[in-house]
This record gives sequence, structure tokens and C-alpha cells, in this order.
Amino acid sequence: MTSPTKLTLGPVLFNWKPEALRDFYFRMADEADVDSVHVGEVVCSKRTPFFEPFIPEVIERLTAAGKEVVLSSLALIMSDRELTQARDLAAVDGLLVEANDISVAALMGGRPFVAGPLLNVYNEGTMGALQAMGAVRVCLPAELSADAVATLTAATSMEVEVQAFGRLPLAISARCYAARARNLSKDGCQYVCADDPDGMAVETLDEVPFLAVNGTQTMSYHAMDLLGDVASLAGRGVSRFRLWPQTCDMVAVAALFRDVLAARVEAQEAEDRLARLYPGAEFANGYIHGRPGHLFIDADE
Repeated sequence: MTSPTKLTLGPVLFNWKPEALRDFYFRMADEADVDSVHVGEVVCSKRTPFFEPFIPEVIERLTAAGKEVVLSSLALIMSDRELTQARDLAAVDGLLVEANDISVAALMGGRPFVAGPLLNVYNEGTMGALQAMGAVRVCLPAELSADAVATLTAATSMEVEVQAFGRLPLAISARCYAARARNLSKDGCQYVCADDPDGMAVETLDEVPFLAVNGTQTMSYHAMDLLGDVASLAGRGVSRFRLWPQTCDMVAVAALFRDVLAARVEAQEAEDRLARLYPGAEFANGYIHGRPGHLFIDADE
């Protein structure tokens, strides 16, 4: 008998106020129908000290609610201080760590870890190498088609997770785009990324939005919506779906995905509800259909 498909709440990628972020996790613990919750700074280590004091009580609240807690690592480690942080994270006992930089996977020393989406696992060889290092779960990059995902799930005994909701993390840089856009240096950024709690839209010269910026991170402008695809992907071996936190009602978003997976709600009805939950967002699912990522492909196309 196959185990039920699970929902993962990914780490908050944006610079939310520490108290607001704490309260967000408390609500996820008490109300959200998700199986795993990721906690930790992925984008910029300068943000870490603000939320760090709240992490023990957040972990305690989530664990008491029966959620699996996963500690997510930085996606780009560039300094001795960040390397020390990575070593400390890899030494944590009793919780899974998500490696978003290959150095963190190496620091795990063969102990179980989650291979994060920023490790860019596109083929069986990379997946096998990470499993040999200790990976027990892999979150695949969003650019893969359903056929490519099915090929990878068939080639591994690891849990395979697919990104199913929210703006997608595409790239990370040493430069801070948010600071540069305001004529500030990275060292003197004044934490202006907090002004854009869902990321700052970036437009083409023709004033068409096509990306979003989150500090040093480049993201998709469109929000991923795989409500119409999760059931078929689950049937092809995907065991987990990741929901990226946005400023909409994530408890309600998780409930929609759970209802679709349980066949309690039709995908089209769920998509209509999602549009009302996250007004103003533009949704896409092109990648999973082997099409350009910004497109939204209806189930009957």
C-alpha cells in the first residue's frame, strides 16, 4: 500500500519582520494541514540574527503540533562566518537539514539530509551522487517536465518532492539587486528587501513584468500553481509537494492542495478559489507541461 502524498511548507524566502514570521509559523503549526515545515534563512545571512532568537520556540510549537521540522541552509556560502553557520547547522542533532549549497551536503558527513531545490538535480547521476552522500529526500528544480520528473522518481528510492505553489527561486547572486535598485551598497543595504514581502517585480523595457527580485535572489514573477497537476504527478511517483510561503492565506492554500489530492475538490474549482485567495497574482504551470515556464496550461489542453 502506497503512503499518502505529503505537503511541505518551504522556508520563507522573503525578509518578513521577525515577530510576523514567528506568528506565521505558530499559525502553520496550529492550523495548516501540512506534514513538514522548513525553517531557516536561505537567501541572505544578514537577515539571520533577527529571527534566530525565535527559532527554538518555533521548532517547539511545530513539533508539538506533529509537524516534521526541517532546517534549511543558505543557498550561497561566501564567507568564513557563513561557513561556520553551515557547520553548526550540519551538526544539529534530531532534525533533518535541507542542503541548498553542496558544501552543506558535504558537511553532513553521510548523515541523512534533504537535497534542496537549489542544488539543481536534473538527472539520475546527480541524484545518485547526492543519495550516496546521505540524501533521503530531494526537491526537484521547477524547470523539469512531468516526464522528466517521472524518470527521476523511477530511478531512486528517495522521496521526491516537486514545487507546486508560489514564486519560484531561480538563482542566487553575490550581489544584492534590491539594494542596487535603490542606489545602496550590499553592505549598507538598510534591509530594503523587507519593503517587498513577496519580492520586487522586474519589468522588461516594454514594461512587461517577467521576474521578481528578493534581495540577492532572482525569482519567477508568476506564481507556480500545480493544482491541476498534483494528482497525476502523485500517480507517477511524486511523494511530496512543496508550497512556498507568500503573503496570502497559506493555511487555505494548503487546504486546497490537500482537498485536490484527496479528490474532495475538482482542480478547476480549487484554482478559482486560489485566485481569490491570492488576488493580483499571475499563475503559471508551463514547465511541468514541457512549455515555457510563464504559461498556464489548462488541464484539457
